[in-house]
Amino acid sequence: MVLILLFFFLPQVTGYLDDCTCDVETIDAFNNYQLFPRLNELLESDYFRYYKVNLQKPCPFWDDNSHCGMRDCAVQPCPSDEVPDGIRSASYKYSEEANNLAEECEEAKRLGAVDDSLSKETRQAVLQWAQHDDSSDSFCEADDIHSPEAEYVDLLLNPERYTGYKGPDAWKIWNSIYEENCFKPQNVKRPLASGRGDDGGQTFYKWLKGVCVEKRAFYRLISGLHASINIHLSARYLLQDTWSEKKWGPNITEFQQRFDEVLTRGEGPRRLKNLYFLYLIELRALSKVLPFFERPTFQLYTGNKSQDAEMKHLLLEILHLAKSFPLHFDENSFFAGNKKEAAKLKEEFRLHFKNISKIMDCVGCFKCRLWGKLQTQGLGTALKILFSENLIEKIPESGPSYGFQLTRQEIVALFNAFGRVSTSVKELENFRNILQNMR
Repeated sequence: MVLILLFFFLPQVTGYLDDCTCDVETIDAFNNYQLFPRLNELLESDYFRYYKVNLQKPCPFWDDNSHCGMRDCAVQPCPSDEVPDGIRSASYKYSEEANNLAEECEEAKRLGAVDDSLSKETRQAVLQWAQHDDSSDSFCEADDIHSPEAEYVDLLLNPERYTGYKGPDAWKIWNSIYEENCFKPQNVKRPLASGRGDDGGQTFYKWLKGVCVEKRAFYRLISGLHASINIHLSARYLLQDTWSEKKWGPNITEFQQRFDEVLTRGEGPRRLKNLYFLYLIELRALSKVLPFFERPTFQLYTGNKSQDAEMKHLLLEILHLAKSFPLHFDENSFFAGNKKEAAKLKEEFRLHFKNISKIMDCVGCFKCRLWGKLQTQGLGTALKILFSENLIEKIPESGPSYGFQLTRQEIVALFNAFGRVSTSVKELENFRNILQNMR
């Protein structure tokens, strides 16, 4: 009976999204046929394929030495000589210019003060970089990329896909995220939570409808991220594992078990709508951050000047395309009430998300940890952009941007995280086509 359901029921996700003026069909057409192909090309370039990460950090919340023993959980770091010189020499800042300033800043710290022999402009830039590095505007617990344990990983050689990491260990991660970090009271149980009675989600959705738009959005972002990850695992599932060949591809049964309306008692379509909500939030951030990348002094610095120029041109093309989207999410509804209360809520929002980024160091599968850390940092960077609109508007057309900065880590995470969400939307179309052909 289950197999019959798997073959004949498709997740029905259509129409308008809650708290938005956009519909699913508009996003599908825009993403799948305009943005996705260009974004894929960008993410295959040297600047975006190398991500520095510390996968050895201990879990800060509970004692857990259990690591996934399956070979597909492993991550193969890059030998240092394979990483382009420009990336290694400017691993923290985003450009050659910024890297030079960073070196001056580090020298100043060693001397205990900013060197008076530096030009006035350089001294100001050094102080601004230091202020940025110590600022509290981050939504993520960033790795110390100068740590001996931080290594470069080639994301193209370590793709996100099904690794076999599941069961109580994986459930513990998501349970900690939802139960302790989504503003949800303990007496309100999420639908289909493991080992609990379920009232069809009535209590949960009554609670969700009654909370402020910011807390509702927070839950929907986490649910959307969860859905996106589950789509990746279903789309790149290990279908064949023999001594001579491994075959990865779409697993229809796995997809249906996670998203079918009947099998999930209505939860599947809600999860997918939250995926589209996440897409809109990250797309909006890309449209807002255009002035930062448009400056002539900004470059995707790898040391290969012709490729760097070509990729910056493609990057700006993608950002202009993002800006042209006709039905953007209106983030002005966030934190729009009493200023004191809004500031308190915003700080709670930031700290809750920062806590989630720390939980990624508790993931027992290293490949899952890699992509979890990258995607939470990418979403955190998108939130940082949305909440820094006034600073971005003040960015000068030339010269350093003092008020708003992004590190190379944040830039790589931002675009790769959106690439994952964009891929999920594209994979949904593939699954719909497969299921239609099976009917």
